[in-house]
Amino acid sequence: MNRLAHESSPYLRQHQDNPVDWYPWGEEAFAAARERDVPLLLSVGYSTCHWCHVMAHESFENAQVAGFMNAHFVNVKIDREERPDVDGVYMSAVQAMTGSGGWPMTVFALPNGEPFYAGTYFPPTDRQGLPSFARVLSSLAQTWQTEREKVLGNAEAITAHLREQTPQESESDPLPQDFLERGVENLSRVYDARFGGFGHAPKFPAPTTLSFLLTQPQGQQMALTTLHKMGRGGIYDQLGGGWHRYSVDERWLVPHFEKMLYDNAQLARTLLGAYQISQDTDLLRLARETLAYLEREMLSPEGGFYSAQDADQEGIEGKFFVWTLQELALLGEDAELAQQAFGVTPEGNFMDPHHPEFGRRSVLSMPQPRPDLAAGLDLEEDELRGRLERARTLLFEERRKRTHPGTDDKVLTSWNGLALAAFADAARITGEPHYLDIANRNADFVRASLSDPDGGLLHTFHGGVARVRGLIEDQALYGLGLVALYQAGGDLAHLHWARELWQRCAGQYWNEEAGLFYSTGGPAEVLLTRQAQAFDSAVLSDNAAAALLGLWMSRYFLEEREGERLARRTVQTFQREMLSAASGFGGLWQVAAFLAAPHTEVALLGTPPQRAELAAELARHFLPFTAIAPAEVGGGLDVLEQRGGAGVAYVCVNRACELPTLDPAVLAGQLERLGLG
Repeated sequence: MNRLAHESSPYLRQHQDNPVDWYPWGEEAFAAARERDVPLLLSVGYSTCHWCHVMAHESFENAQVAGFMNAHFVNVKIDREERPDVDGVYMSAVQAMTGSGGWPMTVFALPNGEPFYAGTYFPPTDRQGLPSFARVLSSLAQTWQTEREKVLGNAEAITAHLREQTPQESESDPLPQDFLERGVENLSRVYDARFGGFGHAPKFPAPTTLSFLLTQPQGQQMALTTLHKMGRGGIYDQLGGGWHRYSVDERWLVPHFEKMLYDNAQLARTLLGAYQISQDTDLLRLARETLAYLEREMLSPEGGFYSAQDADQEGIEGKFFVWTLQELALLGEDAELAQQAFGVTPEGNFMDPHHPEFGRRSVLSMPQPRPDLAAGLDLEEDELRGRLERARTLLFEERRKRTHPGTDDKVLTSWNGLALAAFADAARITGEPHYLDIANRNADFVRASLSDPDGGLLHTFHGGVARVRGLIEDQALYGLGLVALYQAGGDLAHLHWARELWQRCAGQYWNEEAGLFYSTGGPAEVLLTRQAQAFDSAVLSDNAAAALLGLWMSRYFLEEREGERLARRTVQTFQREMLSAASGFGGLWQVAAFLAAPHTEVALLGTPPQRAELAAELARHFLPFTAIAPAEVGGGLDVLEQRGGAGVAYVCVNRACELPTLDPAVLAGQLERLGLG
């Protein structure tokens, strides 16, 4: 075993038996590189990354390759989920040098960490225009020995470029009046009207963009169509619920099979909002099944949510999820129905190119809308639905006998904030207390196990130990989850905790001259440069998350009005990038939509049983930017006594309130008259 055997990251421990003399990220590696006068080789990935596994098998498990690495480099393995700050800096370097990025990420750097050469996946032999990893290693080792000045010059130039990319100051030009309309128009240009989604293959779910479009009447249909198309594709697990990371084709048919907590949490919440807008029960079903998947397979006994599940099983990509026509025989008379319903064909639609011996098999999808399928099979829709549900259950139970995907069971605070928000919204929108129980357990767990002694949040938890100083993503995304939990349950302690996290964001990460939030702050480790993330990766960008939290705090607390100013300044700082990009800024577009929305509040007074009818009515309305305030009051409040203790609702717009009401129908009328949902 190498040094990684002592690490808590499941990804690092996957490499503990490599013949490579791996170091974890830290001063020990830098000191060794200085002492030996050799470059650093930084290898960055994550535990459920398919191509990370491929490169590991091809190169890092090869004794000859490992021997050369050990002789000529100090080799550092980094979990990008555990250290997103390190990943962000070096990903910027990879993109600057190659024009693209991804994982595995391979960076060669001076002993002080300055990068001079980088790439992503390198094959074991020269192919498809890529040099072999062995060739790259040999060439760079030779260059280090014979052309050191060239290496130092490259490192200096790249590092200077990275530092220039970090904004130092910005203008605060006002936003144009048609700002939101132009954002929707940009997205419409790359929208795929046939299959939904944006751009061409590979296609990612882009939940931050979909959530923005739901807030704009002229963009809602794009979001709804995309969610429906995705829900019928193979990117959605038709048997077990939950979403794979992306589709390799434009039709959402064949996915890259890993499942990430962040995708599933964000899409569940987006689906719940889409259901409120459309009242389409199919969207609610997808949300429920996604949450059921998270509860069943990703929820730890302590109440935290795990990070991800692997794309590979027994070394073969997608093996757990794909089917042959013969395997459907267990369904008996429903085999033919399932074949048509799930698009299973003799020739299949997927094959792992690294394991052709496994053969071609079918990813399950729903290629035909249910009414078309019912008509084609001469069945009533209710009968079809029942038979399909039985087939799904039988196939799911059969699939459970297979070797399951590996689970990365570390808990990341930031991603848990996304899950917290999803379960809290589900509790508020469906009225089911089970969801609220899960959300409360998560908040209790994070408070007890991931709190920093100075009041902030740590980043990661595994094996009973929390570690890695929290970044702004942890404070902001978990703060947003706490706002949703307060709206669902009414416990003011959650809202005050969110306020504490916001104050850390504003106090430690905000830069007034640049008009933005940095990703790291306080006494954090000093890296080559400070990142200021505005472009959404797979989750809300740091600047979007912090700005949204600031807006919520400005709505709930009079003393936090600064939150709205910082949010507006942030959008002003990045408005040129937002207007020039076709997509990728869904989070900041949500901030812009929030800023443009009227100040709206709905207070629900009474115990949970007293306010249940009013809460159910409120849950029918899509209110993405309304400060919902449940409160358990009653004693001595006359209006609560008038109907045997029924709750009362107050609807307020721009700091002027309608008359209080005890009647859900009156509440509905007030909301509709004011244009709220």
